[in-house]
Amino acid sequence: MRRRLYFLLPNTRSAETVHRELLLARIEERHMHVMAREDVPLGDLPEADLRQRTDLIRGLQLGALLGGLTGLVVSYVAYATGMIVPGVELWSLVSLILGGVFIGAFASTMIAINVANTRLARFKADIEAGRILFMVDVPFKRVDEISRLVSQHHPEADMRGIDPQIPAFP
Repeated sequence: MRRRLYFLLPNTRSAETVHRELLLARIEERHMHVMAREDVPLGDLPEADLRQRTDLIRGLQLGALLGGLTGLVVSYVAYATGMIVPGVELWSLVSLILGGVFIGAFASTMIAINVANTRLARFKADIEAGRILFMVDVPFKRVDEISRLVSQHHPEADMRGIDPQIPAFP
């Protein structure tokens, strides 16, 4: 399992230096994500994608759960009122539940893709002020090592916290 570390850096040059040092520390680039104000040039830094900038993953999970529950309720009502053809009850119930899961997941991700990541709300003022948010996902065994590496070599880096866990599939 990985943990996400958050650092605020004053400029692009500092972020590029941290990026190089993390690569030398054997952190893969796919586990680094950088966010900044739109007018701040990031050069070759790995920009945060939709999964980091929006609530896409959370929306998918919540939509699948609520859709599945809705499908379960609809399937129960259909079964209780005799609307299901005898002989295909199980197939009908499972298909209603799975249909609810897929429709709920689809609808909620369409909404969540337009919602800013709620975990990053605390960094909004700093990003608007021109600072660069550097997120790095590290194995939980290396959290202290990477935190020390960045804070010792970069006193300008402001360590802003650790997420207790990140999704296993981003």
